[in-house]
Amino acid sequence: MTEINYMTQGNVSLPRLNVAAVEKWIVAVAATLNQKVGCLTYVFCDDEYILETNRQFLGHDYYTDIITFDYTNSRHIAGDMVISLDTVRSNAQGLGVPYESELMRVIIHGVLHLCGINDKGPGEREIMEQHENAALAILPEGVFLTD
Repeated sequence: MTEINYMTQGNVSLPRLNVAAVEKWIVAVAATLNQKVGCLTYVFCDDEYILETNRQFLGHDYYTDIITFDYTNSRHIAGDMVISLDTVRSNAQGLGVPYESELMRVIIHGVLHLCGINDKGPGEREIMEQHENAALAILPEGVFLTD
């Protein structure tokens, strides 16, 4: 059974997402990799929270956009994904892309990791980018709520 949770830590507000549309998209992307979605939790945070998480759990002393904790079992992908909205925003500005597009790329990046796509070894970053681009190509309209 698919369950996707959203929460915040630090000094951020929850992104205004159409959670039903996002869930449908995540399930569709996972299915393209022959995976089923179990329990996923997205923790949206600020830079200070992700830095502390990176130090505490990975021994890394730097900011990042996402940290994925993988709890996948043989039947369903599962995990916690900690996303710094500060870093997502600064990355979007640096890349010259809309914040919303960069946020969706990071959201699916964690799912792709849970599906077994890596990005640290030789040639893996390009493979991850191909999967991210394919996922973004099927992103439905209306995933962000407007006032």
